[in-house]
Amino acid sequence: MVLVDQAPPSWARPYLAAEAAVDLRDAENVVDFVRNTASQLGVAGVTTYMEHYVELAARLTYHLGLPGNSPAAAAACRDKATMRRLLAEHRVPSARSHLAQDADRAVEIARGLGYPVVVKPRGRAGSAGVLRADSDEDVREAFPRALVDSVLGLEEWSVPGALVEEYLLGPEISAETVILGPQHIQIVAVTRKTLGPEPQFQEIEHSVDAQDPLLTDPLLADVVTAAVQALGVTRGVVHVELRLTSNGLRVIEINGRPAGDLIPLLVDRATGVNLPQALATLAAGEKPDLAPTRSEAAAIRFLYPEHTGHIQRLDAHGPVHDQLWLERLVWTRDLGTQVAAPPRTSIDDRIAHWVVTGPTAADCAKRLDLVADHLTVRISRPAHTTSCTR
Repeated sequence: MVLVDQAPPSWARPYLAAEAAVDLRDAENVVDFVRNTASQLGVAGVTTYMEHYVELAARLTYHLGLPGNSPAAAAACRDKATMRRLLAEHRVPSARSHLAQDADRAVEIARGLGYPVVVKPRGRAGSAGVLRADSDEDVREAFPRALVDSVLGLEEWSVPGALVEEYLLGPEISAETVILGPQHIQIVAVTRKTLGPEPQFQEIEHSVDAQDPLLTDPLLADVVTAAVQALGVTRGVVHVELRLTSNGLRVIEINGRPAGDLIPLLVDRATGVNLPQALATLAAGEKPDLAPTRSEAAAIRFLYPEHTGHIQRLDAHGPVHDQLWLERLVWTRDLGTQVAAPPRTSIDDRIAHWVVTGPTAADCAKRLDLVADHLTVRISRPAHTTSCTR
């Protein structure tokens, strides 16, 4: 494996045959570099697990004649406006959605859909910039944030716009899906998600159970297959997000790469299926082994601050570290770091995460709570100042 990145991280080096520091924002330079590497050393495949480089990876495979998705399919996964249009054209159940170029148009759309609505960036993932809006004023406040995040996600677009969508009520799940070919689409795991307080949609917990009944639900299989085919994705590992509404399954989005938030780790611990290995195998033109070797459950929880301030204490006490079911407990922010609480929080404000395993999802939920009970976090509160005028 050769890693091409602006600054290849040190943690990756034990897994690499070589690395190359290349500015990934310069797509033409990357194409030239990989083409030269292919002519000198030979390249079996190109892939990425990063959202921002899904289109670049597709361009590389297209230019080199390697297995992969078309640039158009990759672009449809990145551009939520195109995604919604294709889902609608193929009659895949999804949220009603419209593209707005300014706040006035966003308000018009919201009134037409009926409140509440969701305002979201056109080209980001991980719930970045996604907000619920319950009024015209909420839409006007949310739209600039979504517009900025759209530009950050898709720098090459001069007029990206932002989406105003129907608000979908119901539990959120994701289907971790392997696409072996246009007609061979397999869901290998279902992730149950827990979201933080609205108006944001920050994901605070994920759970994967090898015995999840949705794995054998023909309707889920049909909806996921239809969504993937609507976008023209023909190969790879994708993360399909859906809501279980009172009107049935509705697609939220299709990410053209494996899930983030360590969900592939949960899938591995619960089922034994290695999604990163499957991704690499498919990129090299081969067929991965997707047969489960475990039948357990695994879950992860993220700790967010209850209020904004600077971290003063981080501590894990008691015998929790000695438990075999605790796969990891990681502090992701240092003492003295400022963190923001909802509704201004982001994934950068996550203080810690921990992964647990167990026979069932219910066992994992109890163990997640047990770890939380043994954590101590203290965050300073902003000083309140008053002024006096004589």
